[in-house]
Amino acid sequence: MANETLAVFENYKIRRQFDESRGVWLFSVVDIIQVLLQQPVHQTARKYWNKLKERLKKEGSQSVTDCHQLKMEAADGKKYKTDVADPETLLRLIQSIPSPKAEPIKLWLAKVGYERLQDMADPARSLDRAREYWQQHGRSEKWIQQRMMGQETRNKLTDYWKEHDIKDEREYAILTNLIHREWSGVSVKKHKELKGLERQNLRDHMTEAELIFTALAELATRQIAESMNATGMTENCVAGKKGGGVAKKARLELEEKTGQQVVSGENYLAPQVFSDPS
Repeated sequence: MANETLAVFENYKIRRQFDESRGVWLFSVVDIIQVLLQQPVHQTARKYWNKLKERLKKEGSQSVTDCHQLKMEAADGKKYKTDVADPETLLRLIQSIPSPKAEPIKLWLAKVGYERLQDMADPARSLDRAREYWQQHGRSEKWIQQRMMGQETRNKLTDYWKEHDIKDEREYAILTNLIHREWSGVSVKKHKELKGLERQNLRDHMTEAELIFTALAELATRQIAESMNATGMTENCVAGKKGGGVAKKARLELEEKTGQQVVSGENYLAPQVFSDPS
């Protein structure tokens, strides 16, 4: 199973994972239902799905049988088991939910359901789509360049981890948080809270300075890890702390010179207007 990513439908974030064995995306059912209900409260959408699931089970619906559970990241940053389904199953489930968003989300599922196959054939497509998304949400070209450079730096670090006995998602998260806390002085969770984020990607809401220092910390971590041939959690934690420390020194020096804090509450969240689901 590939790493979890977020898809976007009308400002709603929908969690998904790619099933490599079947070649299909698996989407969080409750996230899809939240869109159909136009419901701002995630817990309300979850309760609706639980009741709908009970009814469909009693009716012997194959759609519920075809759903299964995967661990996905929730708003609190922790991973919990959640019901997921492929686009075909979701299209059947949508028939059970009266919603003016039914047809638009069917078209959306058809589109994003094939993105992964297109990206595998031509990886540049995903980069172009990311750039277009950021442009549509008001990011400057300078910010976009920094974001993409930082992602490349991140990818090289995770590739190193993968080749040196860091394979569990929990270990990736621990190392990422260690590096982030070391350079910034706050955990990933606290940084997201400072920016008022929930399930959004923290890096998509960083300032240029935050992106630069995150990239510096991860670049330094990889190079230090390579120099000591760090293998396993213990040694990579040492490299992560040292790499984060390099960026911390640079951050403190910049803050002293400018009198401004690098870690910021700034974000790119747009105000959302929700209709009453009742």
